[in-house]
Amino acid sequence: MNRKALSKFNQQGFYLARGLFTQNTIFYLNKEFDRIIDQISTSNENINTRWNSKLTRDIEDPDSVVLHTHNVQCYSQPMLKMVQNKKLLDVVESLIGSDIILHHTKLFLKPPKVGSAFPLHQDWSYFPTQNNSMIAAVVHLSESKAQMGRIRVVKGSHQMGRVKNSDGHSYIKDIHETHDLNSAHAVNADSGDVLFFHCCSFHGSKANESNNPRKTILIQLYSGKDKVENSTHTNMQLTLRGWNYHATRSNVSGIGA
Repeated sequence: MNRKALSKFNQQGFYLARGLFTQNTIFYLNKEFDRIIDQISTSNENINTRWNSKLTRDIEDPDSVVLHTHNVQCYSQPMLKMVQNKKLLDVVESLIGSDIILHHTKLFLKPPKVGSAFPLHQDWSYFPTQNNSMIAAVVHLSESKAQMGRIRVVKGSHQMGRVKNSDGHSYIKDIHETHDLNSAHAVNADSGDVLFFHCCSFHGSKANESNNPRKTILIQLYSGKDKVENSTHTNMQLTLRGWNYHATRSNVSGIGA
């Protein structure tokens, strides 16, 4: 049990684990990351998933970009090994318990100068669970410092619980009159650091205005004792530790279950 991680997580709604991945591991994960980008760039699919939210219209270029794909663990064995990392899962176990289910992963590349912003939002809006056990683990493959579009979190906002219309596209008077990306806590991270945050924590990021790419992989996880509510979002239901108490023959057969 990592009591420090749990205490900070419960108090702030997030926890930054410094140097969780070694630089040797990060070196090879970067190679996998770049290979995935090369592959999806030739797929003829739309891989620019910028939010285009009215909430960030004034702080990003209209031609801004964030390159993205789901489920990096399906691309290569090293990426699968990443989500199975013992140190990673030890922290997750401290936060949500010993039954750990992988919901999905996402790759995000914010290119230099044109990397787009993310508006403040809560993740539960997209993949809710009955007991709000869903957490994010953001693996930093590059550093994420000032001007790079680093993640910003509103401290303690997870204590608000689920806020209606908190999907990052709607103006919420009670939230946005008090909090914005400027006032949210900016998380300075080095490569190898992992940021964990609660599904009800308001978070977002500014545009990447630096000369360097910002490279992250988002891992969404929830408790095997919790149940995903109605959602069309990909749910891999991959048990990384313990048991999936809500798995059935039918719901593990489809990605939307």
